[in-house]
Amino acid sequence: MDENSLYFFKFYQKISMKMHDKSALELLVRGDFEKDALHSALLFKGREREQLFELARNKRDEYFPSRQVEVRSVIEISNICRSKCNFCNINFYARNRKGYCLTYEEIMGIAKRLYYKNRKVILLQSGENKSQKYIDFVCKCISGIKKKFKDLVIILCLGSLSRLQFRQLRQAGAERYILKFETSNPVLYKNIKPDDSLEERVNGLVALSESGFEVGTGNIIGLPGQTIEDIVNDLFFIRNFKLTMVSSSVFIPGEDSNYRNEPKGGINIILNYIALIRILYPQMLIPSTSSLEKAKKGGQHLGLLAGANTVTIHDGTPAGIKKYFPIYSVKRFTPDEKRIKKVVEKAHLIANVTMPVKNS
Repeated sequence: MDENSLYFFKFYQKISMKMHDKSALELLVRGDFEKDALHSALLFKGREREQLFELARNKRDEYFPSRQVEVRSVIEISNICRSKCNFCNINFYARNRKGYCLTYEEIMGIAKRLYYKNRKVILLQSGENKSQKYIDFVCKCISGIKKKFKDLVIILCLGSLSRLQFRQLRQAGAERYILKFETSNPVLYKNIKPDDSLEERVNGLVALSESGFEVGTGNIIGLPGQTIEDIVNDLFFIRNFKLTMVSSSVFIPGEDSNYRNEPKGGINIILNYIALIRILYPQMLIPSTSSLEKAKKGGQHLGLLAGANTVTIHDGTPAGIKKYFPIYSVKRFTPDEKRIKKVVEKAHLIANVTMPVKNS
């Protein structure tokens, strides 16, 4: 047994003894979200995990009785990024291999193609670029898309920007914004993002809500130096914000990042974490991300079994550009529509590609 496994084994024993005759699952069913119960549930295996997933699915079906999974298309419009995150490849690629930004005409053409494929939710994603010229360009794209396709919901994932820039993007017509908090541990946050701070990220999440966005956030599980306690704290950290979506990604060491020699995160804890998000925050949209599939074959299917109800199709970014947007790996998993529909059907859910999913 390696050092990490021994730590988790001893920790699990300690938590189990402390909880006496009340199991973590019983507490979760009762809505008693004690830290000890969450600690224990994150380490569930076997039958306990199956019961945790079942509880999560029941919660999802209660709040989303249509059993529809929201399907989004992503357009990675630029890889230019100011951030120098230790876990990410993008900045390295933009500086040393190929920095790109799609043109207005290219973005409009892609949006038109996706719309006539009956896609009604698109995600415009890029590296973090605070240049006002760039934000003006994105606003032009948003306005152009909304003018032609009024019922197309636009989600943005552009990183930390100023309060005025968030407001400008909202006024242009974008409805949602994703800004990950990555980790609620400020020291760990500074380690993984040395040119940023958790305080700035928190201010951004507040500013997004005040700007009228529907806001999504989330963490990364498996980061070097991260503890189980950090992950439990992430679950409570979510309560501080007005959110409509919460996600979680597996840490994948980018081949050209400063963390390239670190071990990738395990999928077991993140699946339990997804289930716990659903149980604690049942009204949320929760993605089953492509990083799950990168971490384990069949990972996205398992994410849906754990209570997720959102997936992304990678059919917006031009094929020749995808390799220049290596968020977590130069060998990313980028599922197409056929694969996504198959994964959703396997989970006995309905792939909704024509309209946003709403809870009842």
